[in-house]
Amino acid sequence: MKKLSLTLVTSVLLTLSTAGTLQATPAEDQEALKNYFSKKFSKIDINSYGDGAYIYREDAYEQFKLMEEDFPPYEDQIAKGEEMWNTPFANGKGYQDCLGDDVTKVRAKYPMYDEAKDTILTLESEINACRTANGEKKLKWKKGDIAALSGYIATQANGQTIDVKIPNEKAEAWYEKGKTFFYAKRGQLNMSCADCHVAYAGSRIRADTLSPSYGHVTHFPVYRAKWGAMGTLHRRYGGCNEQVRAKAFKAQSDEYKALEYFHTHMSNGLQWSGTAFRK
Repeated sequence: MKKLSLTLVTSVLLTLSTAGTLQATPAEDQEALKNYFSKKFSKIDINSYGDGAYIYREDAYEQFKLMEEDFPPYEDQIAKGEEMWNTPFANGKGYQDCLGDDVTKVRAKYPMYDEAKDTILTLESEINACRTANGEKKLKWKKGDIAALSGYIATQANGQTIDVKIPNEKAEAWYEKGKTFFYAKRGQLNMSCADCHVAYAGSRIRADTLSPSYGHVTHFPVYRAKWGAMGTLHRRYGGCNEQVRAKAFKAQSDEYKALEYFHTHMSNGLQWSGTAFRK
């Protein structure tokens, strides 16, 4: 089966090749992205990419580290998530009955391909699946309780290695769908995810520095100063779509699940770092 490969376009942009496609595995795609950032920013430790745009400015990085260590603004929401994890449902069961007794092993499972359902399972989708299976109402997808609970679960996986599996051709079709989404131009600004977060990663846009796509997923759900609260990865996807003046898809849509699958696989080898603060 032919697959589109990652190539450098105009010396900086990794994009989909439209002619003369080459054989490339997802692992080769991931290695190409990693090598791209290693070469473009050779003085930056590749293992630090989970810290996002802060790695490009030493002063901002030091301030970020101090905040994370001394005054993380999401502590109360993580504490709420821990309470939710330990509070049984009305039927006496809990999240442990669906997601597993060891909370430290949950975050690193997702996203994953479910062959029986031919879909991508995300941490948030499985939280709500657990709730409905036990007679509870679904939580809203983007923020609030679901971000608090998934944030707590994420913190318990700190230091574990991201290792998203693509076990068969059907799973690879989901990966390719997410890859196409990542590199496709959209919206009135005619921009792709890759424009900001590959080609121009490290560049300034007004007062902000554009973050690298490599490592993006390591710290979600994230606390953003702009939100004043925590939000899920799919909330951020929606915001990015709106920023390029494109219509956002619904959280947990097939489009965003495929994007999360591709996006997370591209950070394989980095470590999960729980939740974090971002502007």
